[in-house]
Amino acid sequence: MTGPVVVGLDGSPASVTAAWWAAQEALDRHLPLLLLHSWTTQPLNVPIPQEALSKQRYGGQVLYRTETELLHRHPELKITTELVSEPAAKALLSAGETATMLVLGSRGHGSVASFLLGSISLHVLGLARCPAVTVRAGDPTVEEGWRHATAGDRGTVVVGVQENGSFAAPLLEFALGTARARGGRVLAVRALPPSSLMTHPHAMTEAGAEAWEAEESGRLAVALGPWREKFPDVPLTGQVVRGTAAQALLSASTHGGLTVVGRRRHPSPATWKLGPVAHAALHHMPCPVAVVPHD
Repeated sequence: MTGPVVVGLDGSPASVTAAWWAAQEALDRHLPLLLLHSWTTQPLNVPIPQEALSKQRYGGQVLYRTETELLHRHPELKITTELVSEPAAKALLSAGETATMLVLGSRGHGSVASFLLGSISLHVLGLARCPAVTVRAGDPTVEEGWRHATAGDRGTVVVGVQENGSFAAPLLEFALGTARARGGRVLAVRALPPSSLMTHPHAMTEAGAEAWEAEESGRLAVALGPWREKFPDVPLTGQVVRGTAAQALLSASTHGGLTVVGRRRHPSPATWKLGPVAHAALHHMPCPVAVVPHD
């Protein structure tokens, strides 16, 4: 895609870290960066009638300060800013219609933080038409200020691939495109959860489990073959891991620069909930997490 990288700003440390991550991603992809702030969603207790003016002034300062800092570090970056009156979730979802990705800040381990309010982030992650990425405050892989992230910090993109075909295609497309942009590699992980033993009774023995694992590794390799042809310049490795999908991703992402998980598209805006794997990733992954919608 050629749309901008859009980051939601509220002036918090989490949103600033997200902006630094988004700036580097925009540079890697040769895309513009859009800084978005919704002044009507600010939880500020300012007396009326000064409330609206104070919130707008604060929002303008947040955008100006962040833009100035980013351009100081990346003068070649093309940045636009938007101070909007629409609610934050609505503004972000609207921007996501044409964006390459949306970027939101997260407080870090233990909880998904908000772009202003926690429910807003979850709402955006569950309904965005484009990939949405959360970046936790103080993430050590993010280039912030004068501190440089190493290539190893950002080089590996981990993607969960539990199913083949149309379900996995958007996730692999995003993961490989990201790795190509940053000169990295992709690790595609497939989990063999304990519940699947019911359909593979021969795996109850260690020898049977090893044979089952080898069989699934072969299937994953076949599924990844066309993607190696499509992205010949991106190293792509498959890995089959015994355990739940969340456990497999967490283990693989320990030294990764980005974890990619999927979310089913929903026909109704009322059904925006994320799946258990996406929730686990957002709560526990040590690196940024991208939630990619798929059919």
